[in-house]
Amino acid sequence: MCHASPAPWQGRVYALRGAQRQGVSRVSDTDSFIDEVSEEVRRDRLFRLMRRYGWIAVVLVLLLVGGTAWNEWRKAQERQTAQDFGDSVLAALEADSRDARAAGLAGVDAPNPGAAAVRDLLAAAEASAATPQDAAARLLALAQGSGIEPVYRQIATLKAVAMPGSGIPVDERRTLLEGLALADGMTRLLAEEQLAMIDIETGDTASALDRLSAVVSDAQATAGLRRRASQVIVGLGGTLPVPGE
Repeated sequence: MCHASPAPWQGRVYALRGAQRQGVSRVSDTDSFIDEVSEEVRRDRLFRLMRRYGWIAVVLVLLLVGGTAWNEWRKAQERQTAQDFGDSVLAALEADSRDARAAGLAGVDAPNPGAAAVRDLLAAAEASAATPQDAAARLLALAQGSGIEPVYRQIATLKAVAMPGSGIPVDERRTLLEGLALADGMTRLLAEEQLAMIDIETGDTASALDRLSAVVSDAQATAGLRRRASQVIVGLGGTLPVPGE
């Protein structure tokens, strides 16, 4: 059986389809080549950037690691310093007599103003029995000093004015306490308690009872403070305030 020769127009169709396939193949090859060249260019550019600026990343890493190590070392030094200070204070307090304890505390080196305030408060307490006036003067000097936290100033002032035999005049004690009574929290209540003691000392029983009743009724007063104030109220012949009134 003889096959008919393709018509001229069919030959042109076949030739066109072949050219299209070859064109698609050439386009695909060209795209792959362009992609490979682009990737190589990106790698080469990245390599050049790393050679030029890579040392910056290394320095940043070293700074980060070095800073972390420095902070840890500093914290360890601070802990060790605080422990050494505490050990020295405890060793001074183990002496048999008050004088020896006061002398031992005076010889303790304080690493910062806060530690110095704690040391001086303890030393003044040890010296209060033998030399109350000197101890009170030391406490007031601490309260009037600079570089310490307000809480240490307040404690020093309260201890000085409450110290028997301090030698501080009544008017000066009252002025100091009235300043503390303007503070918040327990400082205010403790100052009011000491002001009531001054009222009793000067014969103003009514004012003392008013102050102590206010302390007992205050929501911020501790159980110990309420108990002390209540005992003084009863001792003065007063009436304890009714809770809730």
